[in-house]
Amino acid sequence: MTWLVTGGAGFIGGNFVLDAVLQQGRKVVNLDLLTYAGNLDTLATLEAKPQHRFVHGSINDRVLLDQLLREHQPSAVIHFAAESHVDRSIDGPAAFIQTNVVGTLTLLEAVLAHWRQLAPEAQQAFRFLHVSTDEVYGSLGAEGYFTETTPYAPNSPYSASKAASDHLVRAFHHTYGLPTLTTNCSNNYGPYQFPEKLIPLMIHNALTEKPLPIYGDGQQIRDWLYVGDHCAAIRRVLEAGRPGEVYNIGGWNEMPNLQIVHTLCDLLDAARPKAAGSYRDQIAYVADRPGHDRRYAIDARKIERELGWRPAETFDTGIRKTVQWYLDNAGWVADVTSGAYRQWTDQNYGQRA
Repeated sequence: MTWLVTGGAGFIGGNFVLDAVLQQGRKVVNLDLLTYAGNLDTLATLEAKPQHRFVHGSINDRVLLDQLLREHQPSAVIHFAAESHVDRSIDGPAAFIQTNVVGTLTLLEAVLAHWRQLAPEAQQAFRFLHVSTDEVYGSLGAEGYFTETTPYAPNSPYSASKAASDHLVRAFHHTYGLPTLTTNCSNNYGPYQFPEKLIPLMIHNALTEKPLPIYGDGQQIRDWLYVGDHCAAIRRVLEAGRPGEVYNIGGWNEMPNLQIVHTLCDLLDAARPKAAGSYRDQIAYVADRPGHDRRYAIDARKIERELGWRPAETFDTGIRKTVQWYLDNAGWVADVTSGAYRQWTDQNYGQRA
């Protein structure tokens, strides 16, 4: 059985592909455009693995999609490919619409055409799994949790584009019968994350003696999910999820951003002490970003109740693994933090200082 994975050179997709090939023995066709956050170095351990085929291309390329589906006859399509950074969506929303909305529609149309020509048994076994975010639900107050029935209220161009893609996936199930699954996850962290997101950015800046920029008062709360747990949950949804259903995936780890940064500083102080002072001395408060949601929190009881999944990592165990991975893989970080990356981070955080 072959899986077609889109966005499999990115952070979550890359971790998923590594697990699928190395741990599960799956055959994977990996389609990725290799935009700024896609990195073939993440997949270096798969170079000699015949079970993994990398294809450089776009989900907006219908001819390529038809060719891959026809040639490899996948039993499932797992759709990670997306523009995914809120700050970048504020600066340039059009790219998010083109990839997350138009690209998802193009992929759905290609998959539907492929699915329709399958034999009845293969049609029944086939799955299209769409990986999405809790940001589509908007912002919570001090209490409550996002459930699978929470109304959508996206507050950024990024979350609006993901909400649109979620609705398209739902529509293709209810209109055409395509056996779709949607997962909405909380904030992921772990190995191979591009250092524009909070945790790898803070680790990278701390070690390179740069300021640690904190938006506003730093009290924005997120639920943190270790990427390995997320990948395990996606596999479980593929195995046993009911077509047409949505499953929220969370880590049960609510924490304000400032506390995350303090934790990272303390771990780095212990693992790689500075000559003088603490990494906390590098914290710098900057103006909050427009439309910054105050709190996200996932209710992940449905996936536990129906599919038996719970996260294996606590935040303490997951964050320690993450910090150690970045300390042990400085070369990977150096390769991805190119001149273009430095230019973007200087622009984004410099204008908020």
